[in-house]
Amino acid sequence: MAMFANAKSSVWQVSKDGQTVFLGGTVHVLAQSDYPLPEEFDKAYQQSQVLVLEMDMGAAQTPQFQQAMMQQMMYLDGRTYADALKPETVKRLNAYMTEKGLPIENLKTLKPSMLSITLTMLELQRLGIFGAGVDEFYTLQGKQDAKSFLFLELPEEQIAFLADMGKGYEDEFINYSLDDMNRLGEMMTDMKEAWRQGDSQALVDLSMKDWQEKFPQSYQSLIVERNNNWMDDIEGYFATEDVEFILVGALHLVGDDGVIKALQDKGYAVKQL
Repeated sequence: MAMFANAKSSVWQVSKDGQTVFLGGTVHVLAQSDYPLPEEFDKAYQQSQVLVLEMDMGAAQTPQFQQAMMQQMMYLDGRTYADALKPETVKRLNAYMTEKGLPIENLKTLKPSMLSITLTMLELQRLGIFGAGVDEFYTLQGKQDAKSFLFLELPEEQIAFLADMGKGYEDEFINYSLDDMNRLGEMMTDMKEAWRQGDSQALVDLSMKDWQEKFPQSYQSLIVERNNNWMDDIEGYFATEDVEFILVGALHLVGDDGVIKALQDKGYAVKQL
């Protein structure tokens, strides 16, 4: 294990004027074998009174949220994804779904962005990676331990971000998703390894470079804009008595557009645990 002697984690301690905030990069879905989580997560959790998550996962379970999501992510006017995509994309998509034994009839009213998310989740499920992610794990833990909760976004905002994914370049987006399906297991293994070791550069190389180059608009709205929107809230936590532990998708923290670099640029002391 000598090669990991200097290994770190995807948890950072950020300090200013004697106040501390922890930031943890999360993976939203994990396999049972990914537990226990790296111990740095638990250390940060134990020292915090408040958990800050991207959104209230409980609110996402409500019928109102499900209804709003359907309205944004599905065609409700008789159209299907075939109306939004080129015939050759539809052919490839249908061949993929037939090969995987997926019910095309049940999925045909999904808009391309939702279809891409659904196919990815189904493939992860097939690979056995569909257990609670870090966010869900600490939501349950935090409720048991009576921690306070704060959220960076409303569920409605998250729907809007997801619905806009791939807008205007649906064909490229679906083809890109289908290309990824064949190597999703391998990609997740590499990504989880980089996340576990706190290897920020590997996370950027594995998950962001390609996305940034091929879908700059989607990258801008899903990563950059949201990171910028969160900064006021995050800086506000340094003015509170409590210690906050902020848990957001690992890709929001790393790279040149990441929250960690933004805090460093603003003069905060940042230490990777």
